[in-house]
Amino acid sequence: MICTVNSVALKGLDGFMVRTECFVDRGLWELGVIGLPDAAVNESVDRINAVISNCGLPVKKGRTTINLAPADVKKSGAVHDLAMLVSLLKFTLFEEVELDGMCFVGELSLSGELRPCRGALSMAIAARDAGMKEIYFPAVNANEASMVEGITVYGINNVGELCRHLRRTQRLDPAVFDRSEVRKNSHLLIDFADIKGQESAKRAAEIAAAGGHNLLLIGPPGSGKSMISKAIPGILPDMSFDEILETTKIHSICGMLESGVVDTRPFRSPHHTMSFVGLAGGGANPMPGEISLCHNGVLFLDELPEFDKKALEILRQPLEDKCITITRASGKVTFPAAFMLVCAMNPCPCGYFGSDQRSCSCSKHTVSKYISKISGPLLDRIDIQIEVGAVNFEQLSDKRRGESSEQIRERVNRARSIARERYKEHGIGCNAQLNGALTKEFCRFDEAAGRLLESAFKKLAMSARGYDRILRMARTIADLDGCEMIGEDHILEAIQLRSLDRKYFQ
Repeated sequence: MICTVNSVALKGLDGFMVRTECFVDRGLWELGVIGLPDAAVNESVDRINAVISNCGLPVKKGRTTINLAPADVKKSGAVHDLAMLVSLLKFTLFEEVELDGMCFVGELSLSGELRPCRGALSMAIAARDAGMKEIYFPAVNANEASMVEGITVYGINNVGELCRHLRRTQRLDPAVFDRSEVRKNSHLLIDFADIKGQESAKRAAEIAAAGGHNLLLIGPPGSGKSMISKAIPGILPDMSFDEILETTKIHSICGMLESGVVDTRPFRSPHHTMSFVGLAGGGANPMPGEISLCHNGVLFLDELPEFDKKALEILRQPLEDKCITITRASGKVTFPAAFMLVCAMNPCPCGYFGSDQRSCSCSKHTVSKYISKISGPLLDRIDIQIEVGAVNFEQLSDKRRGESSEQIRERVNRARSIARERYKEHGIGCNAQLNGALTKEFCRFDEAAGRLLESAFKKLAMSARGYDRILRMARTIADLDGCEMIGEDHILEAIQLRSLDRKYFQ
């Protein structure tokens, strides 16, 4: 006798269907699993035997083989426990139950309770796309999976609940996701109103948030670089539902969901001792790294030159392509990585090179060696480079509060709305995502702006990438001003925001 039950497994960020085929032959009771299972899947045999005994479940005795198809793809984890148990019970308790169109996912405890699993959102999407009508998850994962439309999600606490539901003696209510309950912004720890002085740096942060531009802040210790950087998430535009879904999917795969969904833009600030694998992602079974965990959010690298050079150079390709592809012996996986890079650094090891308040103790060679840790190609990909000077006493003692993050975010949201409407046929959400052709089409400037741009290109020896990035920043500044055409003032401000590469990085 053979029966088939549907389950789902994960590969990278995506799920794929697994057919759990159960065959009971004559002989003594013995349960074996085939289909390239890993150690966790093989251990399912002992968990299932314990559940059958502890819950008093009737099973057809005999030499039993469970095959996880496709058999040429390695299966990992304990998420197939529930499907394997259901396939055994199909010959007894569920003999009259039609299981076609149903999908079962979950790890069993020895007592029959269901434990949470990673990647519920990806699994629900894969099941829906495969034509499944219902999917059963541990109750903890039900709210997350119910974000997916087109499939009914049931959350179960234990095997007893599932048995009663399938036999229609006590039906469960399907999980329902309420979009209105998704918070748009969490409480801000740092408000721009609490940052004294640094008006030019605040303006740069606003432009960066409005256009999705990368930002580099250079200045002496205590000037507020880190504080400004950590306040940036508070002025980023509200997340769309699609962005919430996509970001939640990544965090779910990594087992990092604290609540049902990721409803605020991620802000990741890894320590400078992090390896390139931790930053980019990888492993025997590739998992997302920091650059994917901050997808649709901010990656903040404090003390930039202290990071390993190999780790920094890994950022170059994701900053252009908005994704990263990792190839291992087990296969090739592509993770999304559309993040806003924010960096902060001192101008030299002692931190006071160029300061007018304290003399620098570093030699010219030491300063050059320190700065050279940031490669030209990486620097070229950072749109905004601004110097953050020390705050004076008058600014620190000023009792007046500055402009709040909420007020700045209103302008950022307005600028992003203009950009989304402009690029709605191209699938782009902000100016920083423009390619060369779209930059030429949408970043149009008047005659005076053109003359200024030509003069700056020649005098400042801009690269082609630098030229495009100046135009994209000018486009963002024009959007903040509500102007359709890029003007001379917009070009001039954009050039000023990208001038430190000539002061520090020559």
